[in-house]
Amino acid sequence: MKNSRRNFIRTTAIGTAGFMLGGTKLSAKSYRKVIGANDRIQLAIAGLGRRVNGMYTPIALERNNVELVYLCDVMESQRVKAAENLSTRLNYTPKLENDIRKVLEDKKVDALFNLTPDHWHAPGSIMALKEGKHVYVEKPCSHNMAENELLVAAQKKYGRVVQMGNQQRSADHTIAIIKEIHNGVIGTPYKAVAFFSNKRGEVPLQKPAAIPTGLDWDLFQGPATRRDYTSETWNYNWHWYGWNYGTAELGNNGTHELDVARWALDVGFPNHVEVDGSKTAFVNDGWEMYDTMLATFKFDNDKTIQWDGKSRNGYSTYGAGRGTIIYGSEGSVFVDRNLYKLYDRDGNLVKTVNAKHKEGGVVLGGGGGMTTVHVENFFNTIRGKETLQAPIDDASVSMALVHYGNVAYRIGNGFDVDAQSGKMLDPKAMELWGREYAKGWEVSL
Repeated sequence: MKNSRRNFIRTTAIGTAGFMLGGTKLSAKSYRKVIGANDRIQLAIAGLGRRVNGMYTPIALERNNVELVYLCDVMESQRVKAAENLSTRLNYTPKLENDIRKVLEDKKVDALFNLTPDHWHAPGSIMALKEGKHVYVEKPCSHNMAENELLVAAQKKYGRVVQMGNQQRSADHTIAIIKEIHNGVIGTPYKAVAFFSNKRGEVPLQKPAAIPTGLDWDLFQGPATRRDYTSETWNYNWHWYGWNYGTAELGNNGTHELDVARWALDVGFPNHVEVDGSKTAFVNDGWEMYDTMLATFKFDNDKTIQWDGKSRNGYSTYGAGRGTIIYGSEGSVFVDRNLYKLYDRDGNLVKTVNAKHKEGGVVLGGGGGMTTVHVENFFNTIRGKETLQAPIDDASVSMALVHYGNVAYRIGNGFDVDAQSGKMLDPKAMELWGREYAKGWEVSL
């Protein structure tokens, strides 16, 4: 039975390489070759911070037939906490592991949930692909454009299933209204505004400190260049402490709504990027990048996407904390994680449709039914029963908008983009195409 299970996973992976790249469904002939299509998927989770809470339900659901083999995190207390949280949901105990490399060396593991900090997303996912694992990688799927390209290339080379955690791609109400938009319900869509407003508070200044008990600081840094530990860094505030680990609010939250906006307008890479970003609140605290940004992305055929991000101002500009507004020649749509509203060209409400699966909004970690169905889509694609809602070759294009916005902010000016290749047509911008790695941690295929 064990060999049969391994044959199932590997046969599906081979079929995926040949028949499902870019989300193309396996042929009936290939699917019939799959042995034991309901065999159990052996899963590992790397990164047990806030986002892991959203994964407990899909892992524990009997219908998903998943065995959680490893809980992996560089912080001992995170491993213990996750194990405790799962003890009432599972009738077995996963192994607790500090080092993702040891997890990936285990041939028993079929798939990895990569929920680590941003700087680990692409390197950890590529490591997993090299070991033959399928990967569910949280957003942002990459730390920079070079990694963005490498992750897509790795998926193609190793032929495994790779899904990004932009879970609104699996939301029934969003799928429905995007289809209507593409079918002309608001005429020709020409502009989308993606927005995020939050009330994040003051962030402590970084200070030299002893490494917390139980933290493997060297492994936390992983591929990032080495630095001494400073207080608060390993926990959530690594998002705001420079560019070594995080991708700012664009990567942290903007990814979601920018992805919906690009999906709705049916566009690829932009041809021009402009940003107006600054730090506007608690100007003397430890936050080291913008907390407010208006980013504009121009596309062919006079289409535009804007991202209006306010990390530390909770004013509800658009009537919600986050969402996307799509404007068309004959009407408009408001869509967020809870519902969509369709308006005619005069601004009259035509229809409201609520989401079947509810999801967290601006609460840290999020989670909910939308995450569950997105994860289940990943499982079912591994088994050859579905196609990915967010295959990495498409998700990486949305991810590029994040990187363009961050690069424009960092160099202090906008730039043109080659809409075919995605290359930034600015020498200063291209200096930030990739990043420096710690010796021995360079990312390659």
